[in-house]
Amino acid sequence: MADAILYDYWRSSASYRVRIALNLKGISYDAVNISLLDGTQSTADHLARNPQGFVPALEIDGLMLTQSVAIIEYLDACHPDPALMPTDLAEAARLRAITHAVAMDIHPICNLNVMNHHAAAFDGDLDDKKAWVRHFIGKGLRAVEIMANHPNTGAFLHGDTPGIADIVLVPQMYNARRWGVALEEMPRLTAIEEACLALPAFAAAVPEAVKPDDS
Repeated sequence: MADAILYDYWRSSASYRVRIALNLKGISYDAVNISLLDGTQSTADHLARNPQGFVPALEIDGLMLTQSVAIIEYLDACHPDPALMPTDLAEAARLRAITHAVAMDIHPICNLNVMNHHAAAFDGDLDDKKAWVRHFIGKGLRAVEIMANHPNTGAFLHGDTPGIADIVLVPQMYNARRWGVALEEMPRLTAIEEACLALPAFAAAVPEAVKPDDS
């Protein structure tokens, strides 16, 4: 029997983060597909899980958890090995800053709902959506590249083991590639992405690895 049930969408970057974290922690889960294209996220059943109508939602330990970063922090507290955050307070603050730069600044403004609403408000087409996403992802990741230029950055954003900041970064790099964002100015981030994807926990979580047959 699985340890948890993950309500997710295969291409959701927030869901991608939680899949990575569950894999790193060795927590087995059953996945339930919540399509963001056919309105499943707005059904009464899913709104009962997450009143925001977002994914992911994680059913674990008798709880229903939402918001990917909060879920990852819960998993790290309950399953501390391997640790996803250092004990040094200054270094933890640095990594939280990178995590938040991606999860709270880049991701929300490039969310499907925001992008579609903006395009509709200004009679935009697919090219306008692409320009919007490329602008904000590119701008945000260029800043994260500078933030990663730190003595404690190694193969990963903190030394030689992946943590929460890497978990959040990799799905955003996937989105950057999906939308054609130029990554030549981000050599450090692309190297970290490559190191992460070489690990089974990351590789097993990539969207194409979990895509349902009917999607």
